Amino acid sequence: MKKVVIESPGGYEKLKIRDFPELTFKNDTIIVNVRAIGINYADCLVRFGVYESAKKYVGWPITPGFEFSGVVKSVGSQTSRFKVGDEVVGITLFNAYATEVEVKESQLFHLPHGFSLIEAAGFPTVFFTAYHALFQLVKIYPKSHLLIHSAAGGVGSALVQLAKAFNFTVTGVVGSSHKVDEVKALGADYVIDKSTQDLWGEAKKNAVDGFDAIFDANGYTTLKDGYKHLRPVGKLISYGAHSLLPRGGGSGRVNYLKAAIGLIKSPRFNPLQLITDNKSVVGFNLSFLFARQDLATEAMTDLMRLALERKIKPLKTTTYKLEDVGLAHQALESGKTVGKIVLVVN
Repeated sequence: MKKVVIESPGGYEKLKIRDFPELTFKNDTIIVNVRAIGINYADCLVRFGVYESAKKYVGWPITPGFEFSGVVKSVGSQTSRFKVGDEVVGITLFNAYATEVEVKESQLFHLPHGFSLIEAAGFPTVFFTAYHALFQLVKIYPKSHLLIHSAAGGVGSALVQLAKAFNFTVTGVVGSSHKVDEVKALGADYVIDKSTQDLWGEAKKNAVDGFDAIFDANGYTTLKDGYKHLRPVGKLISYGAHSLLPRGGGSGRVNYLKAAIGLIKSPRFNPLQLITDNKSVVGFNLSFLFARQDLATEAMTDLMRLALERKIKPLKTTTYKLEDVGLAHQALESGKTVGKIVLVVN
């Protein structure tokens, strides 16, 4: 089998493909021949050496990757839901950038209805993230108006679809004009192109009294103003800090001066002020929730139902060969992509 291995933090050249012995399953595990692997920005953070759960749980060397699809190769005697030859989609705490993956039965699911193997590889992480943010992290009431940053990206696209499936009003924010129609096609009620429009001026027009929830993976560049544009009892939900890190055109390495300046500029929220304003600021990192199988099962069960009911659909997918993993990371960091990037295993 082959795996992508990162031996130390750095640029795209750190993504090396190495040969390893084939995996041997245990009584309570399943081995999958991987056909496709979903790429997430968190994988780039792993390569940068700044992803906390990677440092806590693995260290160096590390094989990144949280999601994959493929065909069951072998099953342990203590498993019962899958058989050899089944097409599946799975989640794993790292190690997905490989031609074989060994996981517990609870980490595997049959393909979502209407998804191909390639499309399914980009399904679990972004939709689970979006589902957790919308339905497990906080209570968001019917008819709420949501603002979703990076609405054409992986998590953003999933958030828009899920929000519209539950009849929320959605304002999507994009950073390039070519992404506007993509977000409209996902069902967003309003789309703000911040490359040509005044972001918060347009946001104010769409939600005069403020938003019930704002979903932000940018970090310091939008958090402070986002908080100002919440209505009372509104929630600012933070699940990333992309503005601190490389975004296209560079070597794929962290600019620590830029990151330090961004950290200094990051807003601090005073608990007493939160009480006075009747607003909430909430953050999460899905990789630290990996042990919460109850949350994953609830989310994936509901997501499978929504796919079967055709209320959610595959994201727009761009594919790269496993051998071109560095180009895939570079494309993701560019900020120009729409939907998901998926590595395909020959």
